[in-house]
Amino acid sequence: MKFAVSSYSLGSLVSKGEATEKDLISIAQELGFDGIEFAEIRTPDGMSKLDYAKELKAECEKVGIACVQYSVGADFIYGSDGDLEKEIERLKGEVDVAVALGVQGMRHDATSGYRDQEKKYKGFEQALPRIVEGYKAVTEYAEAKGIKTMIENHGYFCQDSDRVERIITGVSHKNFGALIDIGNFLCADENPVTAVSRLAPFASYVHTKDFHIKSGSEFAPQDCFFKTRGGNYLRGAVLGHGNVPVLQTLSILKDSGYNGFITLEFEGCEEAKNACKWGLNTLKNICNYLNW
Repeated sequence: MKFAVSSYSLGSLVSKGEATEKDLISIAQELGFDGIEFAEIRTPDGMSKLDYAKELKAECEKVGIACVQYSVGADFIYGSDGDLEKEIERLKGEVDVAVALGVQGMRHDATSGYRDQEKKYKGFEQALPRIVEGYKAVTEYAEAKGIKTMIENHGYFCQDSDRVERIITGVSHKNFGALIDIGNFLCADENPVTAVSRLAPFASYVHTKDFHIKSGSEFAPQDCFFKTRGGNYLRGAVLGHGNVPVLQTLSILKDSGYNGFITLEFEGCEEAKNACKWGLNTLKNICNYLNW
């Protein structure tokens, strides 16, 4: 099994001025990862996004680490000023960036849902046809470019496994699948074991993530915690230190036949390098145990 780390996991180093985005490539390699995923890229002034992507790819090749995935934001309801066709064309441009990076797949969001100012309740069922239309158009373009596209259980509105499954089966395209984040289901108060079991047949890529969980029936914990959709509380954890059933969910994915990269996402309060190294140690131990 090969392991990657998301640039998001090491983003605090960039925000603190301790590293550049490009530096994260060598840091990932030094920590022992086989690959890196870029969660968005922040183009330097005076450089095009495509040229910067090519520069990042060249740096990965120089360092000797695989550039395996590209993840970007999107919104098929409100993105590009609510113009669906413009949002689709924008995402096609991101597919071109994925090609320049040399990755195998690209995740982009669906939508965060209808906003309160609409003054009228509009739920998932009403959004589904528009989401499916957007994803289908992008993945058809991406297929011709050799890039697999996918949806992640991410962003509250499209986070539940049944909603993700309905989008995937609605798009019904061989080039479109799921980026399964084993921890993110908790943001929608869903059991990760049940959710991963549902989506494992559609897995194109995997994020491993851990959380500390506090019940919403208790006094609100302070610092680093955030609310789930149902009012419980989560705090990012070092993988293996929290409450996510990492072993069981990875066992499900192994049994389903998944054999791609396993990528670490860390969003806790601990120092990023140590947290990622400790998380990688846990991943290696689990995969050795599973003979995977």
